[in-house]
Amino acid sequence: MDFDLSGRSEAWLEKLQTFFDHEVLPRHRAWLAHVARGEAAPFMGDLQHKARAAGLWNLGLPELSDDEPGTRLSNLEYAPLAEIMGRLFWAPEVFNCQAPDVPNMIALQNCATSEQKARWLQPLLEAKTRSAFGMTEPDVASSDATNIATRMVRDGDDYVINGRKWFITGAAHPRCSFLIVMGVTDSGADRTSRHSCIIVPMETPGVRLVRRLRWMGCEDHVAPIGELTFDNVRVPRANLLGAEGEGFKVAQIRLGPARIHHCMRSIGLCELLIELMMVRSSERSAFGRAVIQYDTVQRWIAESRVELEQARLLAYRCAWRLDQAGHQDAWRDVSLIKVAVPAMLQRVADRAMQVFGAMGGSDDTPIHQALAWGRLLRIGDGPDEVHLRQIFRMEPMPSWSIADSPYLSAHSS
Repeated sequence: MDFDLSGRSEAWLEKLQTFFDHEVLPRHRAWLAHVARGEAAPFMGDLQHKARAAGLWNLGLPELSDDEPGTRLSNLEYAPLAEIMGRLFWAPEVFNCQAPDVPNMIALQNCATSEQKARWLQPLLEAKTRSAFGMTEPDVASSDATNIATRMVRDGDDYVINGRKWFITGAAHPRCSFLIVMGVTDSGADRTSRHSCIIVPMETPGVRLVRRLRWMGCEDHVAPIGELTFDNVRVPRANLLGAEGEGFKVAQIRLGPARIHHCMRSIGLCELLIELMMVRSSERSAFGRAVIQYDTVQRWIAESRVELEQARLLAYRCAWRLDQAGHQDAWRDVSLIKVAVPAMLQRVADRAMQVFGAMGGSDDTPIHQALAWGRLLRIGDGPDEVHLRQIFRMEPMPSWSIADSPYLSAHSS
């Protein structure tokens, strides 16, 4: 494994960094002002046009076909670019690299029919619409996805859907035109064959946005979180994504990249937090000397750097495995980073908040949002406990016993 960036990767990294520094970052305060007033940033369309013209478009989709717009980068090539975008919560949207749309694009690329791709995938690739994925439900423990209870009953050439979903990223976005919904189509089948995924237009009668949700007091302005009810929602059988009973297959195809992309962006956010700690502690004095001169603060920053570099290597290895073997053979690596990176983000954000004091918990900095985001990631896309269980299951059992182990003394037996 060689994680040194190739010449091609270096060129794309430099190109994105320049665009970020000159076009995105200078508009950050204006973006914050607009969302504080509940408005969409009016310059987003112009920024997206510039990014696409620069070739910085659909960067997180390594399987783009010749007729699909975007930059054809591998997962490993995309990783350092995602870090740059991760420094601002809204930056990925500029390059059409935001969740949940990218994972949905990947699911559609792999599972949709040609007609479905023309109707649903192409507008996403062009940033002409937004989407969501409805999986989590309030009435069951969704950490075990086989508990999902929303019903999809076949009725002639249609499916009739009844159920309730919540914490659906992007569902409350005003431009969200459809979502992929996972529900039960055959309750008598095996546990992992009962469910299917189907495309549901938001305008379908019976789909109701119950409320817009916040997480730990923070709102996702890029992909607002929603709670939805489905009351006798009728959609054509042609909207079924993949075959009936393949809901878990579709979900796993989209969840793999969703998890690693979140981790890549989180690493970039941690880089920003370390920079903020360095600057803040160097500019403040307490008890006669600069805060940065205290051993405790130096240790916080150093520990953050150690943990960040470890997490980055895990993420790069995961990206490399995805490129080499595909999602099926990279699940262990995906689970490893899904556990390690959000926990690291929480620790780094907590240290940054301590360095900043009260300011760190205010809207003047991104620190409290970073802390909340890290905590959310430990639940979303599979909680820590599920991933740790999966990691344990893939841990090989040694062939020797304690009694005859050559690593122990004779007295141990």
